[in-house]
Amino acid sequence: MKESIVKVLEELEAQSSLEKSRKVNIPPEDRMLTITKETGELLNMILRLKKAKNMLEVGTSVGYSTIWCAEAIAEQSGNIISIEQNPSKIRRAKANFQKAEVNDSIFIKTGNAMNILKELSRQEKYKNFFDFVLIDADKESIIEYFDLILPMVSLQGVIVTDNMLYPEKYREEMKKFSNYLKANPDLITITSEIGNGEEITIKLK
Repeated sequence: MKESIVKVLEELEAQSSLEKSRKVNIPPEDRMLTITKETGELLNMILRLKKAKNMLEVGTSVGYSTIWCAEAIAEQSGNIISIEQNPSKIRRAKANFQKAEVNDSIFIKTGNAMNILKELSRQEKYKNFFDFVLIDADKESIIEYFDLILPMVSLQGVIVTDNMLYPEKYREEMKKFSNYLKANPDLITITSEIGNGEEITIKLK
């Protein structure tokens, strides 16, 4: 892994640790709310095993997960489309991508995730397009996001959804989501205890 990537990831991990321990006072809208390092390693590994070229991320935040993914997808000269609404977080993410030297492969779409997903889903070129998807956005709309995304995922494509187990306040909602996926015969899905809990889903047909 390039030194520039390692340095930025370590900086963001340190900041995330401070925020989670409440050692710094950050307004709720500016909190990083990132995946864990273990989840980053998992995403990186799946992308490498998949030899993924096209990725969609719903929820950029400050770019921590995006950098983990960009490091792997670069092996296939791939690209990431990442969706984020918060202008402050977008500015921070872009600065982090620049410092990590991964900005050439990441394209941020700014705005409401639901609106952007609807827009993408209407475009023929995105049908069966994404090899890998990371969903790390508001939990209230998680099933709607998934239903919009699924037709855009390639056969044997992987969808990872964060926060299945933590924070605990989302657990009931995310359990409903997992059961919804398990009821679909065109999918295979498991809930992993890595990080904050990750739903790992494969599109079979």
